[in-house]
Amino acid sequence: MSSPAAGVVLSRSRLVFWYAVFAAISIGANLGSQSLAFHLYQGAYAVPISVCVGTGVGLVVKYLLDKAWIFRYEHRSVAHGVRTFALYVAMGLGTTLVFWVVEFGADALFHDETARLAGGALGLVIGYVTKYHLDKRFVFA
Repeated sequence: MSSPAAGVVLSRSRLVFWYAVFAAISIGANLGSQSLAFHLYQGAYAVPISVCVGTGVGLVVKYLLDKAWIFRYEHRSVAHGVRTFALYVAMGLGTTLVFWVVEFGADALFHDETARLAGGALGLVIGYVTKYHLDKRFVFA
């Protein structure tokens, strides 16, 4: 199956623009699903559970956007697609750790959902800049 943007090469400035737009969409999906999960469940471990929900949602959204529009990557088979996604996840482990440290740090310092989500947004921006370079070199090479 062909990527929605197959054959189109983005200039550096357009690449940066669209990567930032897709990062913003993914951050919104992550933080929005975190907030929803946190408001739906406020029992034991509500914050870590909501962060895991948001991380999963944001990961899938970002992968689909990056694969199709940033890297214009096509899978050769289902198995190849699964391996590519697994490598994408593996490259994201370190950047996810950065995101979580910043988010949980803001939560520990301020004990406030808004501060925690702002910390999450900052951590995600730092992580996405790093992740682009990892993905370009190792995942979608």
